[in-house]
Amino acid sequence: MQRYDAILFDLLTALIDSWSLWNRVAGSEEAGRAWRAEYLRLTYGCGSYAPYEELVGRAALSTGLSQAHADRLEAEWDHLQPWDDAIPLLRDLAPRYRLGVVTNCSERLGRRAAARMQVPFDCIVTAERAGYYKPDPAPYELALRDLGLPADRVLFVAGSGFDLIGTGRVGLDTLWHNRVGLAAPPGAPAPAAQARTLRPMVDDFLSRQAHRD
Repeated sequence: MQRYDAILFDLLTALIDSWSLWNRVAGSEEAGRAWRAEYLRLTYGCGSYAPYEELVGRAALSTGLSQAHADRLEAEWDHLQPWDDAIPLLRDLAPRYRLGVVTNCSERLGRRAAARMQVPFDCIVTAERAGYYKPDPAPYELALRDLGLPADRVLFVAGSGFDLIGTGRVGLDTLWHNRVGLAAPPGAPAPAAQARTLRPMVDDFLSRQAHRD
């Protein structure tokens, strides 16, 4: 018997290279990272859902960019690119696991981003639908209700260290696809595994679990 029945993923960092789009729209990696960091500060600080697009615009203005940058980010949303190993991994996992995403995004943009993965998900949870931004427990708990599974039967693959805080509260075993090598936020529990590439980390972890079982 396999250890998990389903695997949930953070969408915009674990599966998709959203970093490159933010940096390109901002004009440089430095400007893109500053913009994104401010946006993350706003989402993680606001708790209950405030419109995603408004927070992106506020973050742009706070970091010396303009509303035009936020508008361009949305206009180029369908150019988001999955990490090179993400789609093959999902296709290989789909026959054995139910799959879903939990993302800090609006319902409209979250579903457009999920469509970039070319794989039908069993659940798509956005911050808008949950009513709260991660790492509040609500989005993760909604995903578990959608799947009809307890936390101990679901694996989570994070893209942000802040996910470790939220999944820790809910009791989800969590891997961290830390693609750009960020430090974990203060107080975050350690992930079950961490790597800068997605597929080797997931494959190795699931293989070790299978041998343990």
